[in-house]
Amino acid sequence: MIRKLASGEYRLYSRKKDPRTGKRRNLGTFPTRAAAEKHEREVQYFKRHG
Repeated sequence: MIRKLASGEYRLYSRKKDPRTGKRRNLGTFPTRAAAEKHEREVQYFKRHG
């Protein structure tokens, strides 16, 4: 899940909420949406092949 920040950057959050905090886990901040989407695909790959 990607959200745009006030600074103009994009942050990747986990899809599920973290049970400890009740919030989504921050998986990284990227300068462009394309970079965030690319990393999201990498994360999904490692969930299955890690």
